[in-house]
Parts: sequence; C-alpha cells; structure tokens
Amino acid sequence: MSATSLPTPYLRLDLAKAQASIEAMAARARALGVGLRPHAKTHKSVRLGRLQLEAGAVGLTVATVGEAEVFAAGGCADLFIAYPLWVDAPKARRLAAVLERASVAVGVDSTASLDAMAAHGIRPEVVVEVDSGHHRSGVSPEAAGEIGRYAADAGFVVRGVFTFPGHSYTPQTRASAAADEAIALAVAAESLAGQGIAASVRSGGSTPSAQFAVGSGGGGLTELRPGVYLFGDAQQVELGTCAMEDVALTVVATVVSHAGGRVILDAGSKALGADRAPWASGYGRLAEAPDARIVALSEHHATVEWSGGRLPQLGSRVLVVPNHVCNTVNLADVYVIGDGPEAWPVDARGCNS
Repeated sequence: MSATSLPTPYLRLDLAKAQASIEAMAARARALGVGLRPHAKTHKSVRLGRLQLEAGAVGLTVATVGEAEVFAAGGCADLFIAYPLWVDAPKARRLAAVLERASVAVGVDSTASLDAMAAHGIRPEVVVEVDSGHHRSGVSPEAAGEIGRYAADAGFVVRGVFTFPGHSYTPQTRASAAADEAIALAVAAESLAGQGIAASVRSGGSTPSAQFAVGSGGGGLTELRPGVYLFGDAQQVELGTCAMEDVALTVVATVVSHAGGRVILDAGSKALGADRAPWASGYGRLAEAPDARIVALSEHHATVEWSGGRLPQLGSRVLVVPNHVCNTVNLADVYVIGDGPEAWPVDARGCNS
C-alpha cells in the first residue's frame, strides 16, 4: 500500500533526517566526553533504538517498566528507568523479569521507594534523582547522600545521581538550565562522596540544553539523556534546537474544510496531542507553509490560520509538525517510512505503566 492510499492522519518518518539527527547527537556526546543514553519514550521503537545504539549510545533511557519490557525483549541490554518508581507486587514481578534479560538501573528519590522494592524482593541498581531547577521530582542535591546511604545500607548498588533540566524548555533558559544542571549534579556527587559512595554516573540532559551541557571534564555530566532530538518538533524549532527542514517526523493530514475562510485539517488532538507551551506560537505548524499556525485543536479538527496566498485545495494533504512529538508518537500505532509502503511499529505504544 502506498502512502497516497493511506487514510489520514498518520505518522510520516523521514528516516534520512532521523539518522542525521542520531549521528549529530552522538557526535555531540563524543565531543563532551560523555556517554549518550537517549530517552526512548520519544520514539517507543525498537528499530530506532537500535539505530541509536549502533551510532554509539551506551544504552537507552525509558520512563516505565512497560517500556523497559519492550526494549529488553527487543535486545537492548542496558536500560535506565529515569523515573522515581513506586513498586507494588505486580510491578515488582515485571521488573524482576526485565532484570533477568538486561542490566537495569532505576531512579529513586525517597527511602520509601527503596523499602517497597526491598519488601518485594528486588534490588536493582539505583540512581538518586535530584532537582536541578525544574521542581518536579527529585530531592535537593544536598540530600542525595542521605538517600544513597540508605540505599547502600539496604543492599542496593548506587550507580550515581541524575536530574532532568526541564526548565530548559523556554527560549531564554536553555543555557542557564544546563548550568544549573551541572552545579546540581556536582553538589549531589559530593553529597554521595560524603557518605563514602562514588557517583560513577552523573546523568542529565534534555534536547534544549544539550548544546550547552557541561561534560565530565568540567565537573558536569558523565551521561546525556536527550529524547526529542531524534525527530524535532514545533517546540524545538521555536526553541532554536533545530530548523524546520531538520524535522524528521510529521503527521500527514487532509484538508477537509474551508468553512469561514479557514483551513481545517483532520488531525486533531487525538492525532497530534494537545500540548502548547505558554510561549508557543500555536498548537503546531505546517512543514510546507512556515507562516501558518494551528490556532485551535478539537479531537478531530485542527484549525489553521493561513497567512496570505491561496488556501490548499480541499482533499489535498499537508505535513503537520506537532508541538510535542513524544505525545504524538504515543497516539500512533506505526511509522510510515517516507512515502511508504514500509511501516515500522511503535513497539511501546501505550506502555505507560
């Protein structure tokens, strides 16, 4: 089946652009002297994960036990669940099964989560999460040693510390968030050292901050965990981390209406996701019309503000660049490669627990 006969909306992957992004970030990690551990929650694809590993990634990052199950089954032997897991009996059994297939480290930011894992008979290697300014999960960097000491006394191997500089997701804070990250990881490593624990891993990074990350030679990271860089999206274009022509993943949509002089597409929030940062100029953009903006989303409608020129014909197809590609991928079952007919599964689709 060719792409022109596929019902819209669907994901279109430009594999050459994705490969170029993979190689560019691998080169960035080498230049920094750090290990690259891409976040696979962005693509949820075993094949894309393999391409990242073949380009030099030391392993993959995931967000859930479900994602770990998929990538371990797909042959990834080194995984980091960069999330403060809360483990009950069923999840402990699932995690134990993954540990039989791969080396897996788990994020922690409380003694209670360590107690829960130990109570269910599992002791994976752990990495203490610290808050570097995003103010989500993670303890203060100064408290990392306390968590690490508790973990070590409970029989866990403490791999090191990690953070997510999520406050890099504004146009003005990419560089400052990277600086905050380096300071936080250095303080956290010192806190562990004060408890007699070496932080062999200082893990951080995001796509917006990767350009400004401080490597281990400067006392910063030993490991970089960006995710969105693989595809790019409208947010990354506006943040300046990539150009529109670099975006590898788009949603193919059909123009279904010109009501009221507007352009209405059949790719709504159920295909694109509904993320819109306060600074974003819209809910997404069109690859072929850089000045156009999606100004409203319903479940199955995208309303496009078209700047000048003739409106695209009813029934014609356009390429939509979503705001946040991670959410878009999680709503799809397959990637259509280029103009088809080859399609790759989104292997970890729906593996959100």
